[in-house]
This record gives sequence, C-alpha cells and structure tokens, in this order.
Amino acid sequence: MLHLIWYIIVGFVAGLIAKWIMHVHAGFLMTLVIGIVGSIIGGLIARLFSKPADGAPFHPAGFIMSIIGAIILLFLMGYFVH
Repeated sequence: MLHLIWYIIVGFVAGLIAKWIMHVHAGFLMTLVIGIVGSIIGGLIARLFSKPADGAPFHPAGFIMSIIGAIILLFLMGYFVH
C-alpha cells in the first residue's frame, strides 16, 4: 500500500515540475495523470538503454526520467491536441 502512495506522490511532483517547465495549466488530477504517464514513458525510454531486472515488466524510471517522460507527454499533447 505504501508503494502506491509513493508512486502517487512522485507522479504528482514529476507532473508538477513538468507543468512548470512547459508552462501548462492543469488541475490536481491532470497533474497526477501527467506525472504517472510520464513515468511510464520515462521507463520505456530507460528500457532502450538498459535491460530491466529479470521478471520485471517495467523498467524503474526514476525521478529524472519521470520528469523527462512527462515533458515529452506535454510536448506531444501540445503538438497533437492544438
């Protein structure tokens, strides 16, 4: 249960920093979604450079890769939505 809470906190902070960098206005829930999806994107990018642990479906993105993934998500959203 604590892992889920930790993922939510890290996802929110990553989304908050990405929103600040990209100058995007979004509410609490959208910030949380941006951070969590950005973490998944960051994990996929990290998987290109190093192999995840045996049996792990995802590569742990880490905080910096979560922010980078969220920035990429916001860039793609701005490019395709507008």
